[in-house]
Amino acid sequence: MTKVLVLYYSSYGHIETMASAVAQGVQDVGATAAIRRVPELVPETVASKSGYKVDQQAPVASVAELADYDAIIIGTPTRFGNMAAQMKNFLDQTGGLWFEDRLVGKVGSVFTSTGSQHGGQETTIQSTHTVLLHLGMIVVGLPYSFKGQMRMDEITGCSPYGASTLADDGDGGDRQPSANELEGARFQGRHVAEITIRLATGRLSEAA
Repeated sequence: MTKVLVLYYSSYGHIETMASAVAQGVQDVGATAAIRRVPELVPETVASKSGYKVDQQAPVASVAELADYDAIIIGTPTRFGNMAAQMKNFLDQTGGLWFEDRLVGKVGSVFTSTGSQHGGQETTIQSTHTVLLHLGMIVVGLPYSFKGQMRMDEITGCSPYGASTLADDGDGGDRQPSANELEGARFQGRHVAEITIRLATGRLSEAA
C-alpha cells in the first residue's frame, strides 16, 4: 500500500483545512494518507493572544518518520515569500535522513496559504521545492489539467507549482479556502498519489 504523508504547519486553520482536502485526494486513488503537523515554536500564551488555532487534531510529526512514507506533501503558510519558521525548523532537522539518502527517490509536493492575492504563493512553494531537491526527492506540482487554476470569474489561489488559498477577504477579515481551492488541493493529493503508485509499480517490475 502506497503511504503518503501530509505534513503541515497552520497558524489560523487555513492550511489545516487544505491538508484535509489533500489527504482526501490521496485516499480517492486508494493510497494511505497520514496527516501530521510540525511542532509550534510560538509560546502558548502568545499563540492564544494572537488568535492561533490551538485545537488542531493532527498528531505532531517526528523527523524520523518521514522515511516511512513513499511521498510527502508539505503545507505551509507564507512568511515574506518563504515557508513558515516552524516548517523550516522541522526540515532543518532532516540532516540525518539526508546523510543516509533516506528520502532520495520519494515524491515531494507543496501547498500554501497567503494573506493576499500576490503575497508570495509561488515563491513559498518554489523555495520549499529547493529543500525537497536537496533531499533527493522527486518534485511534483499541480498541473494545468486542474483547470480551476485558470478561472477568471473569481479570485482564487492555485498555480502549476501547487495548490494555495488566500486567507484575507480584502477588508482585513478572515477568508476560508474556497470550493475551487479545496478542489485544487484534492487534485494535488490525487496527482501525487497516482505518480507515487506508478513509480512503485515500476520499481517492483524492475525488481521482479
